[in-house]
Amino acid sequence: MLSPTTRIRGSACTLSGRANSINNGKGRSTLTDSGTSSLNKAPAEALRMTEAGSKKADTGVSLRIQQLGKVVDTGAQRLTILQAVNIEIKSGESVAIVGASGSGKSTLLGIMAGLDLPTTGSVELLGHELGALDEDQRAAVRAQGVSFVFQNFQLLPGLTALENVMLPLEIRGVRNARDEARQLLTQVGLGERQLHYPTQLSGGEQQRVAIARAFAGKPAILFADEPTGNLDSKTGAQIEDLLFELNQAGGTTLVLVTHDERLAQRCQRRVHMNAGRLEAL
Repeated sequence: MLSPTTRIRGSACTLSGRANSINNGKGRSTLTDSGTSSLNKAPAEALRMTEAGSKKADTGVSLRIQQLGKVVDTGAQRLTILQAVNIEIKSGESVAIVGASGSGKSTLLGIMAGLDLPTTGSVELLGHELGALDEDQRAAVRAQGVSFVFQNFQLLPGLTALENVMLPLEIRGVRNARDEARQLLTQVGLGERQLHYPTQLSGGEQQRVAIARAFAGKPAILFADEPTGNLDSKTGAQIEDLLFELNQAGGTTLVLVTHDERLAQRCQRRVHMNAGRLEAL
């Protein structure tokens, strides 16, 4: 049986490590990366290229942002999306970013993860100054220690649940990727649904697969953009429990963007995005 990476090697547009944010013309960015780097360059090789220009990782801090700003030129005008944003997130901490739609939450999350670059300021992720890295090097940082959970799941439709979870493990060079993926799916309650394709799964089941994939490889930090936004309240509560259980078990730093006040309250810290500025709550 062909491995997931072999089966989708031709789909470079889907699996490229070139993780970009897509601007829809209104200054809002949409996260589009699955957290994997290019299949044509080993993540570890690209990451080693960054070591000389990066400061030694501070084991107590996962993310540090200083005086960050983001301005988008729409042609007709220049929109200020983010301004003077400062935040430091400790390793293992859970932080919720809340605020009205259009306030800049998702744009900030994309910049935090290196999917987009700021206009001004600096972002240090897992000890790497992202502004000093090229696209492949930023993708390598994500591939080695960053995962994502999206509102619309972002599963690959041509792969089974098992293969979707195996994919980031294979790209990271994990030898027992299939066994580890099976264990993760069992852990999220999908032991009997491993060979089903996304279209054969409910929304809650798809998000469980996405969470299993996100925690595959034991990431240092996980970014989640409205992880319960497409789910009913009961299923959403189950997904919340699962996120925090895996977060606490692995000591993973968790950064959430959410409108769900119940979900935000479960985080150790909440910050509010208002007109492009970040305020403590």
